Amino acid sequence: MRYVKTVDQILRIMNNIEQIRNVGIIAHVDHGKTTTTDSLLAAAGIISPRLAGQVLAMDFLDVEQRRQMTVKAANISLYHEYEGKPYVINLVDTPGHVDFTGKVTRSLRMIDGAIVVVDAVEGVMTQTETVLRQALEERVRPLLFINKIDRLIKELRLKPDEIKQRFIEIIKEVNNLIETYADPEFKKKWILDPSQGMVAFGSAKDAIGITVPMSRKKGIKIDDIIEAYSSGDKEAIEELKKKIPLHEALLDMVVRFVPNPKEAQMYRIPKIWKGDISTDLGKALMEVDPDGPLVFFVCDMRWDPHAGFVATGRIFSGTLYSGQEVYLVNSKAVQKVLQVGLYMGPYREVVDRIPAGNIAAVLGPDLARSGETIVDLKIKDVIVPFERMRYISEPVVTMAIEPKKTTDLTKLMDALKKMSIEDPNLIVKINEETGEYLVSGMGHLHLEIVLTLLKERFGLEVETSPPTVVYRETARDRSQIFEGKSPNKHNRLYISIEPMNEDTIRLIQQGIVTEDMDPHKRAKILRDEAGWDYDEARRIWAIDENINVFIDKTSGIQYLREVRDTIIQGFRLAMREGPLAAEPVRGLKVILHDAVIHEDPAHRGPAQIYPAVRNPIFAAILTARPTLLEPIQKLEIKFPMDYLGPISSVITKRRGRILNVVHMVGNLVKMLAEVPVAESIDLANELRGASAGKAFWGTEFSRWAPVPDSMLLDIVKKIRQRKGLKPEPPRPEDFLSP
Repeated sequence: MRYVKTVDQILRIMNNIEQIRNVGIIAHVDHGKTTTTDSLLAAAGIISPRLAGQVLAMDFLDVEQRRQMTVKAANISLYHEYEGKPYVINLVDTPGHVDFTGKVTRSLRMIDGAIVVVDAVEGVMTQTETVLRQALEERVRPLLFINKIDRLIKELRLKPDEIKQRFIEIIKEVNNLIETYADPEFKKKWILDPSQGMVAFGSAKDAIGITVPMSRKKGIKIDDIIEAYSSGDKEAIEELKKKIPLHEALLDMVVRFVPNPKEAQMYRIPKIWKGDISTDLGKALMEVDPDGPLVFFVCDMRWDPHAGFVATGRIFSGTLYSGQEVYLVNSKAVQKVLQVGLYMGPYREVVDRIPAGNIAAVLGPDLARSGETIVDLKIKDVIVPFERMRYISEPVVTMAIEPKKTTDLTKLMDALKKMSIEDPNLIVKINEETGEYLVSGMGHLHLEIVLTLLKERFGLEVETSPPTVVYRETARDRSQIFEGKSPNKHNRLYISIEPMNEDTIRLIQQGIVTEDMDPHKRAKILRDEAGWDYDEARRIWAIDENINVFIDKTSGIQYLREVRDTIIQGFRLAMREGPLAAEPVRGLKVILHDAVIHEDPAHRGPAQIYPAVRNPIFAAILTARPTLLEPIQKLEIKFPMDYLGPISSVITKRRGRILNVVHMVGNLVKMLAEVPVAESIDLANELRGASAGKAFWGTEFSRWAPVPDSMLLDIVKKIRQRKGLKPEPPRPEDFLSP
């Protein structure tokens, strides 16, 4: 067993909740998260201090080592002593690229504190803001590490006063975000005060780091670091490495300011768990009771070729041990825990048991998925699942994929299934017409990584279609009421549609309004915050995943209750592929006004009810100014002022919109822009070319927007042809039976 001493020490401390910290490292891509983690691992004796910053130990997939970029979340348990007392720090290193924010979202559920890493030159970028916002929504306390301060000296040649001013600007910007996004009770409490030691400054590459209290204690100032880098004195830098090692600055900061699990769960549980906290189960969760019923939340699934799927997550209550019989709340299945372990980077160390408050790796529950809640059998009937995780982005790019050798088809199906379990943001579908596998991801890079992993992990050579953008269908007007008849003419449904307002879409997207809420509570929120009629809001039957709502406005219809579930299923199927281009439908109210249902169950099965639901919905959409919505991404670009003209023309040439241009430090400017995802395929190369390689940028999914009317028919035609449909969209009459 590797690191035996470390594992033994960790296990001893794990039973003492005050000495545990669960923390993550979050940041924009390339700001130095994984290099920062390396120096922490070196301190724990897990990798050689000499190699820290080069080995990228937490990037254990080949593709990560090659691209120098993290694409999944990795975790490790570290042993650290502070003021003579030992602590266990369960550390999660997360991806920074926008295409992998789903992994960040899932990691945040495991942790109570986050070290936000910011590049001193680039400052707070789009993705920094995104991940910090996600952290604050999960009530994860942020701390700050301003990294790459050597760049301010070597590249920008800033004077000591200008460097300190740059630090103040970054701290101010992060504090503004905390004040904007934190829940009211934490807005002031979590503001970062550098004098207290809540901010570290340093260079992860050289494993140097300092906080203000550490500076006072050791008698080393920021000026000393500036001097060492300005003179390029390698011996002075080596000396600083010994005197102010980065791991000491960061881990001391974590121990002091990240709450232990007991403190954290007191305020996090009411936010992430919707059960009653006054019950025995609620108390066990609030108090992180190791003797309480087991509640284990799965944040990550990882495929181990030797052992099968390993579920990683946080034990919020109870103790997890091998041989335990557990219940999977979402899968509604009983399974057995075969093995319990701690992750030490790429390695899993097997242990007997792990108590509440810690992060564990579990082998056995092979039906688990990210977001699953695993509990004791004795509470399976009373457990309320955790809040669903809200992903900032959604899959917007799709490609068709097939194996080069037809004999590899089964192998490809198996590999894609495993990858979609590991990554819920990867959507795999089969095109019924062509038999192709369609893989949808968060962006072009996400899909590129999927192809690389298929080759490297599963040995599969595949052929792909060029990536295509995923659209959504919607209507812009209210429709009249249409009659839908079942094929046997015995059932009739009278349905209309209308677009929902942006407030309603936002409430559903943020999970404030959900399908399984109490109807009166939901109606009150929709009335107060989105201007709904209370009675109409109370009659909501279903809310589907693409943000559409089904409302029953009928009264006293015989047999309607018996076919309610079938009608809802018919509505969901209709929303999955709309009439215009067989793309998902978004943002519609579907209203049932009247119905005639046959008394004999044999005449009102799914085969009769589905068409009676779908046809009037499709006819209604096609008469209510239908359109396509395209995904728009927000772009934040920082570059020297001289390149403003060329970069502006790259944006406008791609149907982009410049929102704002702000002057920053020195000659740098920051531009905020929006560009349709459809126009962004080769954007990175163009931006590099237009700025002679001096621009750095970040992107994030911004919103769905209607495609320009002048392009609508052309895009619809192309999508339909690609899907093997007739180029011309159907007419409303095609869905109305005589």
